Amino acid sequence: MDSSIALQDGRRLAYAEYGDPRGKPVFLFHGIPGSRIFRPPLDELTARMRVRLITVDRPGYGGSSFQPGRRILEWPADVCALADALGLARFAVCGHSGGGPYVLACAAFIPERLTSVGVISSLGPAGAPGALDGIILLNRLGFTLGRRLPWPIFRLAMYFIFRRGRDHPEEFVHPDLRNPANPDNAMLAMPGGLQICLDSTHEAFRAGLLGHAWEGFLLTRSWGFELEAIRIPVDLWHGMKDPEAPVGMGRAIARAVPRCRARFLEGESHLLLFKYWEEILVAMRTDSSS
Repeated sequence: MDSSIALQDGRRLAYAEYGDPRGKPVFLFHGIPGSRIFRPPLDELTARMRVRLITVDRPGYGGSSFQPGRRILEWPADVCALADALGLARFAVCGHSGGGPYVLACAAFIPERLTSVGVISSLGPAGAPGALDGIILLNRLGFTLGRRLPWPIFRLAMYFIFRRGRDHPEEFVHPDLRNPANPDNAMLAMPGGLQICLDSTHEAFRAGLLGHAWEGFLLTRSWGFELEAIRIPVDLWHGMKDPEAPVGMGRAIARAVPRCRARFLEGESHLLLFKYWEEILVAMRTDSSS
């Protein structure tokens, strides 16, 4: 079910719900680029696990209004506004890839509202030792430009890099589809897996490239809060063969967050959440906030 709410500043925040509408509320934050459409192609499992999965477009993606000058640390306020509109006092949050930093922001700023926290194949601080080791060329380029260029020039660079992807999302979703050594190809081969990823990327760019450019700029710089200050438990899953968010990023998060329960998975890559979705939901259904 797709819907949206109006925020106090007049912006719209778009979201979708999957699974059991009476189940345990779990927010899933999409990657970059991404949208509320993204989730494992396992809606029946989500419902069977009695999870009410709530996915949200971040500002500038899909149906959510662009927010000029926003910061990562402002995202928890949007999440709380949506939770309040849905009548949810407490809830779990998890995020994939570029959604991971936003999960960590929630853990830092609204811990009293969270029951469980999970980061999956998460991007980490770009400046951490070894963070970019083994990263794909496109992501290395984004992180390098984002740390060196002023916003107007970075925005222009992102337009030229991603303008074709806006119309041809398959070039970003499965550029290595024919490589049998890529573990993500098995995930994309799951019924509905490839189509969800394509639809999510297409929806991400529906409003243009401005939101994506600003998000890339944010993620390459200081996030505005210290991971060491997070006091609630954080579960982490990261693939050892992930070229999009290299394992060095996951290790940096695990070192910095005091109560991080990290699982580094041999032979797994960026879309491991499809394969480990049941395990992730078990963790998200467990109240680990105390």
